[in-house]
Amino acid sequence: MYARSLPSLDRLGIALSGLCVVHCLATSVLLALMSAAGGVLGSPIFHEAGLLLAIVLGAVALGRGAVAHGLLLPVAIGSLGLGVMAGALTLPHDSSETLATIFGVALLAGGHWLNHRGCAEAGLA
Repeated sequence: MYARSLPSLDRLGIALSGLCVVHCLATSVLLALMSAAGGVLGSPIFHEAGLLLAIVLGAVALGRGAVAHGLLLPVAIGSLGLGVMAGALTLPHDSSETLATIFGVALLAGGHWLNHRGCAEAGLA
């Protein structure tokens, strides 16, 4: 039962990564169209809370997966993605932040996908 929840956490991580990409793109568009809506979605606390959620979910899902199937590549790629996402918080609120965040999210989603695949190949899915 413990190992069976691993793929579910990875699917959740991939889904949240997708939502993050949608958020980043929507924020950029909304900033260009409506500064009031962009002010809410572009708030630093929104990004910090999202990064915290990504770190917690990534640590749990990728860490448990590494213990279950023994592969470190998903953890390495996912951690790199989290690092890029954290680094994006230091950039000015412009297209560079958006691109860095999307790149980090894509790396994190790739780590979750590799973790999910590792669990499936180990018969844990």
